[in-house]
Amino acid sequence: MSTNKFNLNNIYEKIKTFMKENWSFLLSVIVIILVFFVIKLPYEVEMPGGIINLNDRVEINGEKREINGSLNMAYVSVVEGRIPYILLGLILPDWDVNPTSEVTYENETIEEANNRNILYLEQSKAYATSVAFDAANIPYEKKDKENSIIYIDSEAKTNLKVGDKILEFDGQKIEDMNLLSSLVQEKEEGKEITLKVNREGKEVEAQAIIFKRDDKKYLGISAITLFEVISDKKIEIKSRSAESGPSGGLMMTLAVYNAIADKDLTNGKKVVGTGTINLDGTVGAIGGVKYKLMGAVKEKADVFLVPEENYEEAMEVKKRKKYDIEIVSVKKLQDAIDYLENK
Repeated sequence: MSTNKFNLNNIYEKIKTFMKENWSFLLSVIVIILVFFVIKLPYEVEMPGGIINLNDRVEINGEKREINGSLNMAYVSVVEGRIPYILLGLILPDWDVNPTSEVTYENETIEEANNRNILYLEQSKAYATSVAFDAANIPYEKKDKENSIIYIDSEAKTNLKVGDKILEFDGQKIEDMNLLSSLVQEKEEGKEITLKVNREGKEVEAQAIIFKRDDKKYLGISAITLFEVISDKKIEIKSRSAESGPSGGLMMTLAVYNAIADKDLTNGKKVVGTGTINLDGTVGAIGGVKYKLMGAVKEKADVFLVPEENYEEAMEVKKRKKYDIEIVSVKKLQDAIDYLENK
């Protein structure tokens, strides 16, 4: 027993002596480890992503609808700018390193940009549901409109915050951003306005000063209108906390349309796509199409639906990589429906 204790004490003394004699080296090692694995640089690393099966995400009246194939939205995998990822991004041919300034607006933090993209996703769900009901000629109502702030200009003089929901402007109820813009034009430059907003579930007052730029008056905020679609066919599009952005709009619209129109557009195929959706049914361009196409191919997709503006880039990647996948250019929702119904 005493021998073991002596050995442990001896080892402890040797370790203590080594650390005291080499403290500067050990400190350098700790700093290098912290820099290498913990510290985040102002970059993001993008790489091929995957697909999300919307059969599992879209529910109609609380139930999922079974179909033979699948409708999937593609996504890009993005990781924070830690040094190991940056080094891999500089080495691997299908990874890219981009400064965070490319995904943020002026005077916007990365956290605010993330919040903005979460709101874009919620708007995209509302738009997808509305456009799908229009395409299926099913009546519905829009309810509980919310005007959520997604960006605050660097010139703005205000204590408003990204995520605030605008309720009143100078005592007048605000239902859409067109009304707010008109009211701003009626006010004097330099006038301080009180707005009532919903901030994290509580009604609070905030102030903003009207300023002028290029002969037009501004509060210095951008906002999007969110709403709920009310119908006998109650639609829920589920998403996870890590998911954000509007680029799944086209595929969410197709999935909702497929459910409420009681059709199976897939004909047993794995259909993957990307693109934003507007209330008039037009499909908007997106970023990262090459990563999304790579993810679709990795998941053995049969068809890749892509916005018209991104079609040439997708075809170039297909040719360079020698992919065996059908790529379809889509300008509006009806283009995608027509293609799938006639395929």
